[in-house]
Amino acid sequence: MSVGARAPRVLAVHRSSSHSFSKHPEDGITLVEGLGVEGDAHAGTTVKHRSRVARDASAPNLRQVHLMHAELFDELVERDHAVFPGDLGENVTTRGLDLLALPAGTRLRLGQEAEVEVTGLRNPCSQIDRFQPGLMAKVLDRDANGRLVRKTGVMAVVRRGGVVRAGDTILVQLPETPHRPLEPV
Repeated sequence: MSVGARAPRVLAVHRSSSHSFSKHPEDGITLVEGLGVEGDAHAGTTVKHRSRVARDASAPNLRQVHLMHAELFDELVERDHAVFPGDLGENVTTRGLDLLALPAGTRLRLGQEAEVEVTGLRNPCSQIDRFQPGLMAKVLDRDANGRLVRKTGVMAVVRRGGVVRAGDTILVQLPETPHRPLEPV
């Protein structure tokens, strides 16, 4: 699952106590089992994303931690969009791991202790174009069969708490087969 000879790594970590679009860089974040990122507005056992709260505030929070691959930022910079870690609201920016290719239920150990389970894809919203006009079109694509490809990372729940820092390794544990592809959550 890694790109090149290097093991996948955490490039940066972020959080925000408000429902702001971008998140602030941190030296480290603490993941809390069953809740999410300590001090982040999206932490909790039930949904915290405003549109989901409006639909059903009692629904389980499958979006406790947002992970995004730094390779997307590389691609966006090449396409004239200056976007960097934390800008799109992720908690964990990764390098060397194809997050979008992971099956649902994949477990990622971040650093020495923390472990998250991938629940699905982040569905990009209109706030992306408010952040930078035209950016939404760059974070969506179509595959060879014409299906929509969402490039804005994956969502996860915390299965084991711990501190996560930039430079931490990422260990990947795939679920048993048959694998289920990621769907938006």
